[in-house]
Amino acid sequence: MPKTPTRRTFMGAVTAIPAVAATRVPIVVPTVLAPDIVMSQEPLKIVTTYKFEPEEVARIKAVNPKVPIEVVICNSPAEFRERVKDAEVVFGDLDAETVKLATKCKWLQSREAGIEKLAPEVRASDLVITNYQRTFAHGISETAIGLLLSLTRGISRHYVPQFAKRQMKSVGTPKSADHVEISGRTMGIVGMGGIGNMLARRVHYGFDMKVIATDIKPLPKPEYVAELHDPAYFPRMAEQVDVLVAAAPHTPITEKMFNEAIFKSMKKTAYFLALSRGPLYDDMALVKALKEGWIAGAGLDVFPNEPPPSSHPIFDCPNVVMTAHTSGWSPDRQVRFVGDFAENVRRYTTGQPLMKVVDKKAGY
Repeated sequence: MPKTPTRRTFMGAVTAIPAVAATRVPIVVPTVLAPDIVMSQEPLKIVTTYKFEPEEVARIKAVNPKVPIEVVICNSPAEFRERVKDAEVVFGDLDAETVKLATKCKWLQSREAGIEKLAPEVRASDLVITNYQRTFAHGISETAIGLLLSLTRGISRHYVPQFAKRQMKSVGTPKSADHVEISGRTMGIVGMGGIGNMLARRVHYGFDMKVIATDIKPLPKPEYVAELHDPAYFPRMAEQVDVLVAAAPHTPITEKMFNEAIFKSMKKTAYFLALSRGPLYDDMALVKALKEGWIAGAGLDVFPNEPPPSSHPIFDCPNVVMTAHTSGWSPDRQVRFVGDFAENVRRYTTGQPLMKVVDKKAGY
């Protein structure tokens, strides 16, 4: 029977907590930038083409009872071009034409985590741009683990096809490599933003995986990451890991960084996961790697050109699991999607720094 804790043992445990916490490396959180923008008109006019639900609009308008907030949902491009002229905040996208019309706009809230699709005229403007970095990481990291386990446990290759034929027979033997484990293996992650961080934490604590990572920013190393290097270490990392993950933003520097040379350098037993943006990898080099056995398999939520045509040879690779760039989707994601914007509206109307401000020069 467990002993009842005494006051002495309880107080000893409580007083030990700060000492233990002090030895831990803090979790990396995004830097909050403080742009020099101030709300200039009332009511605050937010213009968008995004179809917020009525309760979502009510949530946004309720963030500051002292400031009237108007959310204008446009039903056509023509209406948007007209309404954007009076917008102080735009939720969604601006292009080369509409950014010239939005003369009163100060803040653009992108609907994406990346801004590579924004027109150069928008990126060169004086607008403060915020995005959805880290907002979608929950579902993406879960999908990443699902894709990986589908490959390593033979689910997609051995058993889903059987199920479609209304049969079920074991494949291999208890000791054959038809089913492999990821516990204790090494994962290499390129990009320690929201996706990379959450995936690293989950595979380390959930599967006892060693995590090695690279990032262009001089970030403090989280306790669940064994090694954190600058991008120059990437080729060395690719050679030694059991799972290689593309989680970086799409920029001119990262485009096709996962190429034939990288795939050829990987272990034959290793897996590749593409999670952030499709243009980070060379799809034809990946097909070659999969067909010729350079790597064991690939889990893809993103593709260089989406969706890939039915004639693409990726569909001839049985050692691939794919989803349709939907890894960030879920009802919970929508709650965060609206909540993040509502919080920034609250900050904007109270003169506080905005969250998730984009470095337009860096591109993320």
